[in-house]
Amino acid sequence: MRLFKRLLLTGLLGTIAMAGFAGWMAWFAFAVVPLKVNPQGVLAFDIRPGLGLKGAAQAMAQSGVDFEPWQFALLGRFTGMDRNIQAGSYEVSPGVTALELLQKLTAGDVTQTSLVVVEGKTFRELRARLDAHPDLRHETSGLADAELLQRLGAAESHPEGLFFPDTYLFAKQSNDLTLLRRAYQSMQHRLAAEWAGRDASVPYKNAYEALIMASIIEKETGTAADRGKVASVFVNRLRRGMLLQTDPTVIYGIGEKFDGNLRKSDLHTDTVYNTYTRAGLPPTPIALPGAASIQAALHPPVSDFLYFVARGDGSSVFSRTLEEHNRAVIRYQKGGRG
Repeated sequence: MRLFKRLLLTGLLGTIAMAGFAGWMAWFAFAVVPLKVNPQGVLAFDIRPGLGLKGAAQAMAQSGVDFEPWQFALLGRFTGMDRNIQAGSYEVSPGVTALELLQKLTAGDVTQTSLVVVEGKTFRELRARLDAHPDLRHETSGLADAELLQRLGAAESHPEGLFFPDTYLFAKQSNDLTLLRRAYQSMQHRLAAEWAGRDASVPYKNAYEALIMASIIEKETGTAADRGKVASVFVNRLRRGMLLQTDPTVIYGIGEKFDGNLRKSDLHTDTVYNTYTRAGLPPTPIALPGAASIQAALHPPVSDFLYFVARGDGSSVFSRTLEEHNRAVIRYQKGGRG
């Protein structure tokens, strides 16, 4: 008799627990999920291929969906929809519930495309790619750079280097300003993280100076294996007060007038970007630096290299003295510059 009572009590408690769990799950499924929306009143996030439900939940939480990822993953398993998550670019508006989010991810009707923001390209080139993309709504066309930055809520006064190179997925006919905002915010987050963990000896006053250096490293690196050495050369020269003497900054200063041929007269023509005539870093980045160049700028390897010259195959020869460098220039460029 006692055993029967125990079994009955255990079963009753289990039933109550199950009812409580089902009630909580129903509440979570139909409750409105708080969102950290952008100024346009929507939240955009990407679900990368192969993430699965748990990864999708974490990606949404990181993007501004205010819930615990494990709760959303549990809802997916409870409803049997945990294996139907579709990769893509999504936008949601305030008022959406957790169940609606899950249904959105499993519907499979998301129309998406992509745009590649390429390392080493300039902001002018990025804008041209945006304007030419057939699947974007071109709301930034004709906007001056200053107005565009204002609409992004950017504190910087110059757009160069502020947008993180990556492949961005988005629904067709998305707003190009929204895509730019994502690229801008991605750069802000990545730069802040790298700056927080920087080598304490780097000679920059702030993260923006590191971004400027990263853009120079990006333009001067012909092969990934040389990136650290390139960074060390420019950091060493900056520490010693030497002129950086890097051609890409001169070319950037020439702007659209550059015809592809850098002349000696250009090196002597002073502009704010001419690192042959002016000491220190130029006033802004000169291109879009990728993650590897940002990391190299903030974690340069220790070396005593002060010069380098291109071999002509993408790689470079690095030298410690001007005499060594001049010999390398004669050998690889026959009187060219390094």
